[in-house]
Amino acid sequence: MGSWKTPDTEVLVTGAGPVGLTAAHELARRGVRVRLVDRADGPAVTSRATATHARALEVYHQMGVLEDVLRLGRRVDKFTMHQRGRARARLDADFSRLPTRFPFTLQIDQVLTEQVLRERVRDLGVKIEWGVGLEEAGSHDDHVSVTLRHADGTAEKLSVPWLVGADGAHSTVRRALGIELVGENNETWLTADAALDTDLPPDSLHWMHTGKGTILMVPFPEPGKWRLLDTVDVDHADRPDVIAERFARKITRGTGRTTTVRELTWVSVFTIRQRMIRTMRSGRCFLAGDAAHVHSPASGQGMNTGVQDAHNLAWKLAAVVHGRADDALLDSYSAERVPVGEKLLMSTKTATGLVALQNAAAPVLLPVGLGFLDAVRPVRRQVERKVQRVMSGLALDYPDSPLTVAAERSDGIAPGARVGCTAETARASAGWRALCEEFTDPRWTLLVRPTASAGHGDLERIGRRFGAEVSLRTVGGGDPAPGPHPLADPDGALWRALGAPDPGYALVRPDGYLAAKGELAAADELERLLRRVHLVPGDGGRGDA
Repeated sequence: MGSWKTPDTEVLVTGAGPVGLTAAHELARRGVRVRLVDRADGPAVTSRATATHARALEVYHQMGVLEDVLRLGRRVDKFTMHQRGRARARLDADFSRLPTRFPFTLQIDQVLTEQVLRERVRDLGVKIEWGVGLEEAGSHDDHVSVTLRHADGTAEKLSVPWLVGADGAHSTVRRALGIELVGENNETWLTADAALDTDLPPDSLHWMHTGKGTILMVPFPEPGKWRLLDTVDVDHADRPDVIAERFARKITRGTGRTTTVRELTWVSVFTIRQRMIRTMRSGRCFLAGDAAHVHSPASGQGMNTGVQDAHNLAWKLAAVVHGRADDALLDSYSAERVPVGEKLLMSTKTATGLVALQNAAAPVLLPVGLGFLDAVRPVRRQVERKVQRVMSGLALDYPDSPLTVAAERSDGIAPGARVGCTAETARASAGWRALCEEFTDPRWTLLVRPTASAGHGDLERIGRRFGAEVSLRTVGGGDPAPGPHPLADPDGALWRALGAPDPGYALVRPDGYLAAKGELAAADELERLLRRVHLVPGDGGRGDA
């Protein structure tokens, strides 16, 4: 990696939507000098994504923005299916196989999510430059050459060390790098935001079969406001009165409850595209979010996945910028997130087919299937678990990542898997409670149960050498636990859940995934482990940010 730097910008981020804002936030809070530009005149004011799932909520917790997001949203944990004027089945959220402290979907307008992130980014000293779009970009060995176009038409040519393209489905960065989206176009749908008079419970999504297609209703936090989706009738997009009457008629017929559409605040007709790129890194340039994968909105995955892309990239890029990690760490970004994009396209394609249900046999088979689902509890629970596994993002793991070190023992959490627990577990277990608090630290977490041969002095030395990137905590049953930087686990619940040996270690990444665990004979094993995941000791780095 070259040593060339600009004095005012270490990373240029293009696109100030939730993905670019997440990248800018996570870089800035790690001391990276960020420049954030967007070709739009200002923040978006029309509605787009509404669903924030459990894994994204965990990310917001790690970022320190969760409480602001929760305050503005509505918790939804049910999915009701209607046909011929009756509620045929009502699914609950089942996270019993995917432990999380946030077992629900949060319905929040993307406009509000962006507002929260903008305020936090501003607090970190990053100013969003509106009306500034990227026109050209070229990656070189030690910098990226960039041309920016300002709102007054003037061009700005500059060089930056790193570039992150979070500029959406029509990404200029992607085109400049010559990276192609691969995939297909599907069907065309109509969506609208509306104020409704209805007595349908707002703690649920409502799906209804209307004969030749389906309607999906998603509640907003504001009382009476809903996101409406029609999978068949997409004409008259310029006639709000026609669309309002059509939705009211279909919803009333599908649910058996009289519904009035009082006002439409936004209408959009769109063609579903299922496309992705095969690499998310080109030299010193990276792509994230819709710039890397576009897909159906059927399961509400787009913004969630993009935020997780940016979160995954930012801690890696910050470590390399500061000289605390080798450049090879950045290759893990594409290695981990491209397979996520592939799975995303498969799951959203399936969800699209289920939402649309455009099948001639559906009117005959649907009542039987929904009735069986509602009557047979074990089957319903199985379906509920499968739905949450797909939608929540909690089942995502990185077993094949270059950062994952295979473990000799198979009990407990596997390397590459997410480290998660329920709110009840966190309340009952001091160890889990401490680890949940540790997740807000932007560094790696190295948990150690030491031996005499890995004494406290040796651990302190490793903590000093890698402390800028690694929080080293000694785990013990006492309160406080023995050793430097203790983390008390009095009942051993945390260590048992991790499945780590005693004595031993568990290395957790900054995004909350387990990288490695194993037996510990000597302290120098820990240094080899940290170098294995491309970290560089402090005596070779730039210093603390």
